[in-house]
Amino acid sequence: MKILMVLTSHDKLGDTGKKTGFWLEEFAAPYYVFKDAGAEITIASPKGGQPPLDPSSDTEDAQTPATDRFKKDDDAQKALANTNVLSTIDTAGFDAVFYPGGHGPLWDLSEDKDSIALIEAVTAAGTPLGAVCHAPAVFKNTKGTDGKPLVSGKTVTGFTNTEEEGVGLTDVVPFLVEDMLIANGGHYQKGDDWASFVVTDGKLVTGQNPASSEEAAKKLLTLV
Repeated sequence: MKILMVLTSHDKLGDTGKKTGFWLEEFAAPYYVFKDAGAEITIASPKGGQPPLDPSSDTEDAQTPATDRFKKDDDAQKALANTNVLSTIDTAGFDAVFYPGGHGPLWDLSEDKDSIALIEAVTAAGTPLGAVCHAPAVFKNTKGTDGKPLVSGKTVTGFTNTEEEGVGLTDVVPFLVEDMLIANGGHYQKGDDWASFVVTDGKLVTGQNPASSEEAAKKLLTLV
C-alpha cells in the first residue's frame, strides 16, 4: 500500500509578521496510522524539502502521543526534511492521498496548480482522498469530472468558523474553510468545536480539526 501525504510550503501568517505552516499533530497522527498499517509513505510539498512547521503546533500543550513519537523517530524526521517537489509526483502509483492541515494550505495549496491537478486526477481515478482541519482549503479551486466544484453535492467538514474565531484569526486568513465549502456547494457538517468529527462521502474523507486527524486517517484506510 502506497500513500501520498501533501504538506504546505507556506510559512507567513498573513500580514501579522508571525509564522505558520503545517500542524504537527495533523501530520504525525496520520503518518503513524499509515505506517503502522504497513503503508509505504511518500511526502510532498510545493517547494519540496523541509516544510514549515506552525510554531503554535509545537508548544507543550499541543503535544500528543503521536507528536512525542515523531520527535523520537529519526527516520520520520528525515523523511519530513526531504519532501518531494509536488510537481514531480505521479499520482498513478498511490492507493490513497492525505492532506494534513495547518493554516499554510489556505495560502498556497488552495491555489497551487499542481495540487489542483493532483486532486482532480486522483478523484477522477477513484483514489481515496483525505483532508483534515484547514486542509479542505485545497478544494477551493478543484473541479469534478462534471465541471462543478469538486465538493459540490458532497458531505464535507473542515475547520469551523467558530474554531477560527477561537484562535483569533478570522480577520487574518484569506478565507474561512467552512464558508468556502458551503459556497462551493458542499453539504457542510460539523461537530463540537475541538472534538473529533470526520465525514466520508464516497472516496472523500474530511476531518474538522486537529483532534480529527487520527480518525480521518483510519477512515481513509478503510477505503483503500
